Amino acid sequence: MDDLEKIVYGYGLLNAKKHKGKANPGAVIGSIMSTNSELRSKAKEISQIANSIVKNINEMSVEDQEMEIANLGIKIAEKKKKVEGGLSDLNNVGENVVMRFAPNPSGPLHIGHTRAVVPNNEYVKRYNGKLILRIEDTDPKRIYEPAYKMIEEDLEWLKVEVNEIFYQSDRFPIYYEYAEKLIKLSKAYVCKCSGEEFKKLKDESKSCPCRNLSVEENIKLWKEFPNMEVGQAVLRVKTDLNHKNPAIRDWVAMRLVDEIHPRIGNKYRVYPMMNFSVAIDDHLMGITDVLRGKDHLTNSEKQKYLYKHLNWKIPKFIHYGRLKMEDIHLSTSKALAGIEDGTYTGWDDPRLGTLRAIGRRGIQTKAIYDLMIEIGVKISDSTVSWKKIYGLNRKILEKVANRYFFVLNPVKIKIEGNENFSRTNPLKIKRPLHPDFLKRGDRELSFNGEVYISKEDFEDGLIRLMDTVNITISNGKTTYHSSSFEQAKEDKAKIIQWVPVNENINVEVVMNDNSVVNGLCESTVKNLNVGDIVQFERFGFARLDKKEKDKLIFYFAHK
Repeated sequence: MDDLEKIVYGYGLLNAKKHKGKANPGAVIGSIMSTNSELRSKAKEISQIANSIVKNINEMSVEDQEMEIANLGIKIAEKKKKVEGGLSDLNNVGENVVMRFAPNPSGPLHIGHTRAVVPNNEYVKRYNGKLILRIEDTDPKRIYEPAYKMIEEDLEWLKVEVNEIFYQSDRFPIYYEYAEKLIKLSKAYVCKCSGEEFKKLKDESKSCPCRNLSVEENIKLWKEFPNMEVGQAVLRVKTDLNHKNPAIRDWVAMRLVDEIHPRIGNKYRVYPMMNFSVAIDDHLMGITDVLRGKDHLTNSEKQKYLYKHLNWKIPKFIHYGRLKMEDIHLSTSKALAGIEDGTYTGWDDPRLGTLRAIGRRGIQTKAIYDLMIEIGVKISDSTVSWKKIYGLNRKILEKVANRYFFVLNPVKIKIEGNENFSRTNPLKIKRPLHPDFLKRGDRELSFNGEVYISKEDFEDGLIRLMDTVNITISNGKTTYHSSSFEQAKEDKAKIIQWVPVNENINVEVVMNDNSVVNGLCESTVKNLNVGDIVQFERFGFARLDKKEKDKLIFYFAHK
């Protein structure tokens, strides 16, 4: 019985144990695929042998099945417990866990990146491991130079602590060393075939003429490689020419580039491809578990050939589904183009999905972090809605955000018909900064019968000005009605916020679509600091972004 048959046999016995001695081939195959991602490429072969092996198992008595399980030392695996939301435990408990977050510096981090970095960070904390930040900057065309610093700033906002930082552009000599080693092992070769010619041969599972050159001839071509013209040759890693996926057959490891690199200039012309540099770095950096999107399943398969050629241990690959975000722009290239043509005001434009745009609006780190833990690393795609993010964020802000009156599109009104308040005899109204945390203190508003209310509230009917009086608006005229809240409640009066005429501050609020609304806020907000988040009553949460001489500028978060 070969290794694959042993695996199927073991899973078959376990399945039979669960179902009174009768295993199901489909369930056995499903269990193998879900817990051994590295075997998914052999799904067809597993399916072919599963039926006969399961048939033999089902012909055994239950006693014989149990004896086999005991003799083989097969343990009945417990279901992976869910810890901290949706993150299952890793399979390699007991190892020194080393993981990495490896972004391309094409721009700052956006919410899609958190799908990778948050689980990586959480796992290394859970297992007291090490997290490496590796900047994968081996494609000069995709580098946005300010992103080097921006990525570190974004990780700081996300409260992710990395133990080491590497830049692939510093590691070219290492890639050259292993390229030459592969050539000498006859596991790589310099190919001068045109792309079209090679594709034709590859699709037919045929080797190109370059594949059969001697090691000596390949070493000579390798030495000449840096002096060739771009596109004249590539370095290929040998794989199985009969592999069912043509993309995996003899993939490209190195190519020629004439672009100027922002960190290393034109020091090198031979650049590694992603699959080559990533596999080498993952091994040399001791990465034990690789979290990556399921769009990298083929890349994982490619990289395994490199590991096998060099007799290296293959790390555990964990693939997760795509993250879909409603009504948000996650494409870095499109965002950059929009910034350059003036469509967006910058990387922190509220219409973008960058972490700095989200943070500027007052979305808290914990809301994003908790969401990604909840989603976990399942292979199925996940859709994230703003409603979900706002719900998580609201739970955080409800406790920390103090309350203030804010009137949008203010209309000035003068209340007639009462002598209990006037310019010379104003009422002093005290309201708590937060109704649930009274120890934070109060804010004081002066009410003299002249106030600003929102334009949308200026309509005929009975209205109660919060904590003050009840008024009647009729044909544009405002008159005093009564004072008690009980009266307002009995008459079903609309309760609104208001701002004193003589004590207020101009406020500008940048909305989520980057439009701007203007209004007035009670003067007590002058004591806020940039970055503070407040709740404008009946309007929503907002973050103070800038304090100017004659106004405060806020960014709207959500209701």
